[in-house]
Amino acid sequence: MAEVFQWRGPAPYFFVETPPDIDDFLHARSSELTYGWGVIPARVRIGDTEVTTSLIPRDDVYLVPLKVALRRAEDVDDGDTVRIRLTVAAGR
Repeated sequence: MAEVFQWRGPAPYFFVETPPDIDDFLHARSSELTYGWGVIPARVRIGDTEVTTSLIPRDDVYLVPLKVALRRAEDVDDGDTVRIRLTVAAGR
């Protein structure tokens, strides 16, 4: 379970952080998985909705961006707690 948070910039973005055990896995294999700058391609599922995205490294964790289509389909907003399913593959 992870809490959704909003980053307010020129356009708002919503994220969840990956938990420590997933961070350890991703950091250990990042050179195999990244397509550059430490970014890792992934599929993220919340509920019945799955989208492609890229995990973004930040301060020893990975941020999972939550696309608008995913948030709308699953009624996810800032401060919500969600269960996510991540699938990663080798970089592009």
